[in-house]
Amino acid sequence: MPAAGRPAPVAQLENVGKSFGSVVALNGISLEVKAGEAVAFLGPNGAGKSTTIGLLLGLLRPGTGRVSLYGKPPWHSEARRTIGATPQETDFPPNLKVTELLALVASHFDQPAGIADLLDDFGLAPLQDRAAVRLSGGERRRLALAMAFAGNPEAVFLDEPTSGLDVETRQMFWQAVSRYHGNGGTIFLTTHHMEEAEALAERVILINQGRIVQQGRVADIKARVDFKRLRFRAAEIPNLPAFADAVMNDGWVTLSTPDTDELVRSMIQSGVEFRELEIEPVSLEEAVVSALRDQPVGAGGS
Repeated sequence: MPAAGRPAPVAQLENVGKSFGSVVALNGISLEVKAGEAVAFLGPNGAGKSTTIGLLLGLLRPGTGRVSLYGKPPWHSEARRTIGATPQETDFPPNLKVTELLALVASHFDQPAGIADLLDDFGLAPLQDRAAVRLSGGERRRLALAMAFAGNPEAVFLDEPTSGLDVETRQMFWQAVSRYHGNGGTIFLTTHHMEEAEALAERVILINQGRIVQQGRVADIKARVDFKRLRFRAAEIPNLPAFADAVMNDGWVTLSTPDTDELVRSMIQSGVEFRELEIEPVSLEEAVVSALRDQPVGAGGS
């Protein structure tokens, strides 16, 4: 239970283990999601992300440890009254229309979102009278996302929410989620799109082979990478020993180095001709790859 005067976290795992037969999906992980946070739960395929969401939604039971949603066991209906979710795979009754499906989900909540707002936010207005069976894969995904917000939830759990969506629809989704978070909503999402995590999340939890590898604010995760990039215009890649990697594209040279100051000094001392020098920030994708690079190979999750 939380300390006196401290609200219960939205979601919490405490030393949770989960196995499927001989496969260890989660190996004693602990995490916490506070109200109003936007958390990206990242890791490679089989790391344990979907298993974790299944536990938080009460669809799975832990083998060991404790899982809670608003301080209650997540398989209790009371704990799930103020949340929304989009799983990786969603099936709909084929003959119900888009508006009927949204209304059906909304009817289970005390103060649901407006159907017209959902149609607008997720680009479903032109499809509102179309039966689910006649929706394309991308349209079905949009509907699944809208359904996560139909109950006007306090928190949403999104498992690979934009998988299969085109760029324009993904941007529409990002805008809707950003508005939701800006109004105080809590977000917990998994995604393989690192630009999506960087756009939507304040904090990252990185999991690999059923264990938490790193967690922290996005800027902190990126700051742990031991290299940076210099970008400048030049006639050719300079012959310098102080960088790890070099790429030239359309007159721009990009050098990766653990010490940008030392590299610039070396370039000046060596008489390298360059212009329009820039120091590029490391992307979240590079930071995640770097964090996973030295992880041992072993049993994973799902």
